Amino acid sequence: MPYGATAALQESLRQQVVAGLGPETLLLLEHQPVITLGRSADAAHVLAAPEELQGRGITVHHTARGGDVTYHGPGQLVGYPIIRLRGGIVGHMRAMADGLADVLAGHGIAVRWDRDAPGLWVDEAGAPPAKIAAFGVHVRQRVTIHGFALNVTSDLNAFRLIVPCGLPDARVTSMKQLLGDGAPAVDALAEDVAQSFARRFGIDFARADRDDLTAPGTFVAQSAS
Repeated sequence: MPYGATAALQESLRQQVVAGLGPETLLLLEHQPVITLGRSADAAHVLAAPEELQGRGITVHHTARGGDVTYHGPGQLVGYPIIRLRGGIVGHMRAMADGLADVLAGHGIAVRWDRDAPGLWVDEAGAPPAKIAAFGVHVRQRVTIHGFALNVTSDLNAFRLIVPCGLPDARVTSMKQLLGDGAPAVDALAEDVAQSFARRFGIDFARADRDDLTAPGTFVAQSAS
């Protein structure tokens, strides 16, 4: 999905949740190539010139989420929980991280959460830690939007166009990088992530095929309420 359309969709869904007119929703999708800048982003962390980005078909968007600069594109599973906070923001971030960690553990990938550099990191012998998932959220009236980006089969070269999350020495990895041909397809992970998030957040998510909400192929899970 294009980033701008998804940002507008999240705001629309949040307004429905706040007003009590719509269910809590989890969107799981891939984005067309895009660089996003969070509320605390340094524009200098976009390293490529506008002409190069345009030539590569990469758009640039400023967003309401926290954090610095990141890249989204094909091969990356992006998740947007539009849900009510069960506790604080830190707890919300940790629940997302733990939900993804459960899924990754099922594929033999051990990760750790870093609160100071929000993300899931893989520790490899003889190499600096590498980030496999990034996080950033926005909260209004205790309902969240934005969420996480998990590198599944992402083109890691695209991250050379930015300073990922504002960390100049950070490495980036993916499930494909770690598992080779054993890495799953992005869409194959959607069901597992929805089920894992349902457990971590205590929400009775069920799949909702809503053509009126999203482009075909996007996984939409909604609460029973």
